[in-house]
Amino acid sequence: MAATYTCDLLIVGAGPVGLYAAYYAGFRGWHSVIMDTLPEAGGQITAMYPEKDIFDVAGFPSVKGRVLVDALVEQVAPYEPTYLLDHQALSLETSEEGPVTVTTTEDISVEAKAVVITGGIGSFTPRALPAAEGWAGHGLVYFVPRLDEHAGKDVVIVGGGDSAFDWAYMLQPVAKSVSLVHRRDAFRAHASMVDQVREMGVTLHTSCEVDEIRGSGQVEEVVIRSKTSGETRTLPAQTVVAALGFIANIGPMADWGLELEHRRIVVGTTMQTNLPRVFGAGDIVTYPGKVPLISVGFGEGAIAVNNAAPVIDPASHVFPGHSSGGSAE
Repeated sequence: MAATYTCDLLIVGAGPVGLYAAYYAGFRGWHSVIMDTLPEAGGQITAMYPEKDIFDVAGFPSVKGRVLVDALVEQVAPYEPTYLLDHQALSLETSEEGPVTVTTTEDISVEAKAVVITGGIGSFTPRALPAAEGWAGHGLVYFVPRLDEHAGKDVVIVGGGDSAFDWAYMLQPVAKSVSLVHRRDAFRAHASMVDQVREMGVTLHTSCEVDEIRGSGQVEEVVIRSKTSGETRTLPAQTVVAALGFIANIGPMADWGLELEHRRIVVGTTMQTNLPRVFGAGDIVTYPGKVPLISVGFGEGAIAVNNAAPVIDPASHVFPGHSSGGSAE
């Protein structure tokens, strides 16, 4: 028989914003269930850049992604949320009277008094590197969750965006060599990071494309071709990082009846969606003036949870009280 969980608040998305929303639910005295398609908490940070330094979280001049996630998990731990990881939210039913019922791909149902969707950008699939077919798991990677796995190796990074340069910046001190290949002369990455990577000694190959990957069972070298002259060059490589971005997909949520705009959920000033008892926060939501930053998402999570208060308990108020004064309930 299918299992059913009941809770005050269901949070769909276990990234930083979802974890912080669960903290606020606990602070309000509610039990929450946190659901995510990924097998670990932390969302994109855990999956894509746990070793990356993050500079725009208030109170932290610099914090590594995994450290931030660990701290958020620790912050919510006293309130004992239930985690449903490796569960994709499949369907949603709601009404003004409630409850909200969400079922998962694992045939689990969650009945909640309210829902906050914090699913980031939804599920994401890396863009493929055409010349690298068949090399995944044999030296080709799309993310760099652990730097030490590439220590002492020749690393070739393909891409010209922020992720490509972030990984070049982090890998240069531990790798034997780092080369970056980009098909254009200009980069999408922030200019200051491009300058830092250049100064560190990373070799930048612009107006070049990967022509071929060679090796005996494992990646051993990468052949790149100049788009202007047509000449080829062979680079040593035991790791190839394909940092070409990814394709976002909000999945089954697209069929829930939510008002959407460019794959984002439209919310109002209270983070309420067009569906009763359903709120949103983080990168997955949009509204006029939206700025997609982690720091903004934290505030949206708090707004969403606290505006769900009268829905969860009609006797409660939106304002939670100050954390320095203890629980608001």
